[in-house]
Amino acid sequence: MIATSIARRRLLLLAPLGVAAAGGAAFYSMLNRMEEGRFDPHDIGNPMLGKPIPDFALGPVAGGQGFSSADLRAAARIKPVLLNFFASWCVPCASEAASLQALHDMGVPIWGATALAGAYKDQPDKIAGFLEQYGNPYARLGADPKGDTCINFGLYGVPESFMIDAAGRIAWHVAGPINEDIIERQIMPMMQKAKS
Repeated sequence: MIATSIARRRLLLLAPLGVAAAGGAAFYSMLNRMEEGRFDPHDIGNPMLGKPIPDFALGPVAGGQGFSSADLRAAARIKPVLLNFFASWCVPCASEAASLQALHDMGVPIWGATALAGAYKDQPDKIAGFLEQYGNPYARLGADPKGDTCINFGLYGVPESFMIDAAGRIAWHVAGPINEDIIERQIMPMMQKAKS
């Protein structure tokens, strides 16, 4: 009985060492991936990646033309479409506005969606003000009145963007603002590949 008690104590004393070793190994792996350029802190593993887009219908907002999943699939058959979820109150959304405008100017079709309810609650007049201040790169713009579309796409927050391919699947995803590096290293190569 005493030997069992001593063995348990030793095991309890060694447990933190095991946790620290596992954490160290994970950190070392992350550092190696960063050094090789394979680490993306925005890659949160959206479960929808590679799957068909969910069915939805977004009403018009801020003078935009709403759209449905059928509209998005039809447009993506012609050329991949970047679907961008944003909110007028979102500071990172404002920081990505110039990048979205640059993509628009490069001919990348961008469709926008914002939620009028749930965690991402927005107001139509605030959306209009946001677009007036930061520009409107969206070919189509719709509002998710209940927040269901955001949930069905597996949103973690805003901004989040999804590239929809010719098969109507989610081919690419980024959580966080799109920047020049993402455009150059990820989005434009996808657009070039889609042309060939």
